[in-house]
Amino acid sequence: MSVTETQTQAQTGAPAEPALQTMTFAKAMNAGLRAAMADSDRVLLMGEDIGRLGGVFRVTEGLQAEFGDRRVLDTPLAESGLVGTAIGLAMSGFRPVVEIQFDGFVFPAFDQITTQLAKLTNRHEGAISLPVVIRIPYGGHIGAVEHHQESPEAYFTHTAGLRVVSPSTPNDAYWMIQDAISSKDPVIFLEPKSKYWHKGEVDTSARALPLHASRIVRKGTDVTLVGHGAMVTTLLQAAALAEAEGTSCEVVDLRSLSPIDYGPILDSVRSTGRVVVAQEAPGNTSVGSEIAATIAERAFYSLEAPVLRVSGFDVPFPAAKLEGVYLPDADRVLEAVDRALAY
Repeated sequence: MSVTETQTQAQTGAPAEPALQTMTFAKAMNAGLRAAMADSDRVLLMGEDIGRLGGVFRVTEGLQAEFGDRRVLDTPLAESGLVGTAIGLAMSGFRPVVEIQFDGFVFPAFDQITTQLAKLTNRHEGAISLPVVIRIPYGGHIGAVEHHQESPEAYFTHTAGLRVVSPSTPNDAYWMIQDAISSKDPVIFLEPKSKYWHKGEVDTSARALPLHASRIVRKGTDVTLVGHGAMVTTLLQAAALAEAEGTSCEVVDLRSLSPIDYGPILDSVRSTGRVVVAQEAPGNTSVGSEIAATIAERAFYSLEAPVLRVSGFDVPFPAAKLEGVYLPDADRVLEAVDRALAY
């Protein structure tokens, strides 16, 4: 037991939790929300079935029992009204955290998010701030039906006035939700739902990175692979397979989609000369498109091959039995790696 843990036990009479713990992504989100709520009584959670049930994915499990039903609110099935209420609460000094139950359910609230939440600070010339977090479970790999496996991030990254982030690990989930809640600006917090049950180490003693920093998660020399959310796991799988064939891939986790931290991305591209950008969302006018264009603008003379993109197809998300065809996998990433190396 560390000195800090010994002191805490002496002060409280209860053993301190270790700073380094293994948690699922969902439990890390839960712990991060709990820490933010304990830190400030102005933090409120709002959403459909998030109270007694703990949410569809149990991310808010136990929080209503701990903090009460005036701080963890079960709301009607009315996303527009939910976000509108959160905006009013934020203008009154609260920090509401709204859960959208599934990605495809955010569209009834789209007007509130893009024309009110994103614009009110500018409309008031900076005199007010809107510290609202919109949590959206997104992406595929869960075998669900229509409106339950979409990737709507481009709609929000295109909207000035919103910050958009997506953690890919339990440690990032724990810290990034707290940082999002403490932001004075509205944050779209995209949670890759296929990661909810994945376990990883969480260091509750110190933040690893700022909210909007990208990160190199695997070093390599031949090709740079860039992605976010659940796609980071796919890129790491592809990099491991490529290594077995003698190709060294560097993997960059975006973490933040708006703003994007291009420093590590461009440094990597200048080193490898080749880059593949991957995402679950359709490729047309997407986050991947923006990254490819920026790399071409800012690192053109370092490129040995065109910037290649791997994405979902430009069609509505298909029936669950076809999600394996629609969603990019390691094989599709490796095919792009081979094309990049062929130049």
